[in-house]
Amino acid sequence: MHINSRTDYALRAVLEVAARIDHTTPVTRDEISEAQNIPRRYLATILTDLRRAGLVTASRGPEGGYRLAKPTAQIALADVIRAVDGPLTQVGGVRPENLDYTGSAVNLGRVWLELRAAERKLLESTTLQEILPEAGNGAST
Repeated sequence: MHINSRTDYALRAVLEVAARIDHTTPVTRDEISEAQNIPRRYLATILTDLRRAGLVTASRGPEGGYRLAKPTAQIALADVIRAVDGPLTQVGGVRPENLDYTGSAVNLGRVWLELRAAERKLLESTTLQEILPEAGNGAST
């Protein structure tokens, strides 16, 4: 399984926003970039995708930045991944149920479906709250 940089950056960015203890002060893009060593320009696109997916909110101005749009217990890792990378488990950009294997590979599609089911089970049941370090555990907006 390959986790691309975009997905890794998105998860780290959301966790950085979630880790704010007071939840009243927004986190700036520069703060996220510096704390997680994510290129600023790349981060801007990722944060836009997360905002469009309803996972973070953004405010402008000198006191602006990003906050979670939902409590940490209501944001699963799968939500973040889908926001920036689309559906889970694809083979060459095709969903496993749409693949048609023949001959000696006829049962390979079943393996991809089982992989997707296992991936979904883990990523849809694991929330930001569970991933945050102890100091931030239980944090919500």
